[in-house]
Parts: sequence; C-alpha cells; structure tokens
Amino acid sequence: MLEWVNMKKKIVFGWIAVGLATLISSLWAYWGIIENFHEGWYYPTFWQNVGLMLIQYFSPMIISVILSLIGIRWSKLGSALYFISGLIFSFLIFFSGQERSLKDIISWLPATLPLLLIAIFFWFSRPLPRKKALIITVGLPLLVMIILSIEPAIRVAGRIDDGISDARLVKGNDVSFIWAPAGPGWPERGINWYEAKERCLYLTEDGLSLADSPQNIWRLPTMDEAVRSMTRHGENAGGVWDETRGKASYNIKPDKESPLWNPHSMIIYWWMDDEKDDEYTYLISYNGQRWTRSKDNSAGYHGCRCIKEPVDES
Repeated sequence: MLEWVNMKKKIVFGWIAVGLATLISSLWAYWGIIENFHEGWYYPTFWQNVGLMLIQYFSPMIISVILSLIGIRWSKLGSALYFISGLIFSFLIFFSGQERSLKDIISWLPATLPLLLIAIFFWFSRPLPRKKALIITVGLPLLVMIILSIEPAIRVAGRIDDGISDARLVKGNDVSFIWAPAGPGWPERGINWYEAKERCLYLTEDGLSLADSPQNIWRLPTMDEAVRSMTRHGENAGGVWDETRGKASYNIKPDKESPLWNPHSMIIYWWMDDEKDDEYTYLISYNGQRWTRSKDNSAGYHGCRCIKEPVDES
C-alpha cells in the first residue's frame, strides 16, 4: 500500500513538473515568434533568417524542451540541469551589473522561480505514461509556435521593398517631407539620440555626408509627423497622433516597408525629436507605435531618418 502511495506521488509530481516545464517552453515559443517577426527576419535570404530565428529567438524554447525531455527520461539528471539553469538564469537577471529595483526583482520572479520548482518536482518524480509526457512536452510548444507564426509570416512575406535608398519625398495625411537617403542621416547601425540629433544638424543638403559645421537643413521628425507619414503597401496608413493619451491610431497598420523603412535593415526604431525629460526621449517603431528609451541608448535596433521640408516650386 505504501509503495503504491509513493508511486502515485511520483506520478503526480512528475506531471506537475511536465506541466510547468511545458508552460515555460510554450511561453518561450510565444516570445520567440513575437520577437522573431518584430525585430528579426531582416536578412535577404530565407536560410539566414531561419538561422537567426533558431539561434537567437527559439534557443530558449529548444533548451527548455530538451531539459524537459531529459527530466522525463532521467528525472534526477533533469532535476539537476533545471536547478543549474535556474541559478544561471537568476544570476544573469539579478547580478549582471545592471541595477534593479525591488519592483524589477519581483517582476522577474515568475520567470526564475518556476525553474527551481521544476527541479524539485523532477527530483521526486516519475511522469507516467512516459510517451504521453514526451508528446505533450514537444507538441504544445510546437503547436504554439506554428499557430502564432501564421499571421506574422504572411505579413513579412508580403512586405514591399522597391530597393530605392535615395532621398524620398513622402506626402499625404496633411504632411510632406523629404526623408534622408541611406548614409549619415539614415544609418544602418544603431546610434543614440544625441548622435541622431547631431547627424541631422550637420547633414549636408544632399543628405550624403556630414559637414564640418552645423547646416540646420535636416532634423529629426516629431512623433506627430512620423505617425502621419507611416505607410503600408505604398499607401499612407492614415495615422493620427493623440498627444494627450500618447497613442497612435491608424486606418491600416504600418509595416517595415518602402518608402520609409528598409526591410533588410536591423533598425526597427527611429529616434524622434520629442523629449520626455532630460534623460528619456521617444522612438517610433515601424508598426507606428511609440516607445520610451534613455537618450544614450545605442542598441543595434535604434536608428534615425532625418527629414527636411520640400522646396516650394510654386
């Protein structure tokens, strides 16, 4: 009788471990899809994009699934690996040199504590039937990945790229601006807000080089100007900026397409001229939404595209 009760406990603990592990793997699958088709998928070839997707965006899910499979087959080994993973992940989050407030620490606990809980449950577990546990562990994250990838994959595949990186006149929705050509005023690498402001200030008339002195020809767009200029499939997206709510609304959702964006660039955010305060300012993403960042943040996805008023030929 006692042996039967102990076996039941091991099975229950095993399925708790499998359930928690599968939930985490599914959440990583969700995160991977969202981020892959938001900031990734910018290489010119399919296989380069697949490689980036698997390495940068789906490696957490893959690692999570592998650890779970090990735990189902060898519970003690899986437990030890999950415990080590939890310690490493916690160290990277809480002791990476970046100061974190108590609120930040608490917000990360749902991502770190489950790893240690899974380690405990796997140590005392025997998930049976094992075949069913294996199918669920692999199948659910894979199903999440497939279902959630349908819409963004279709959207990305339909992006328009006319290959023109010259200065572009973009008008409509009561705005008309010339957007800088590829070069200092539309860089391919990440820069911070201060550098973006300086580049626009020193950008020459043709937008192809930086002068030795301020030219005051180009500038960063405001959030309202950028929102009104956003496009999708060659048409103005009908953007309206609500300054009071700090929200943009569109008739059609903008995307990373010509004539404004380069679909094959790593840059997915542009610095705006608007400032929040002395330390923070705003960016707009290719989907037309506003984000807040520190002015000295030079992450690889943060860039700019300077604008200037078109010449009135009337």
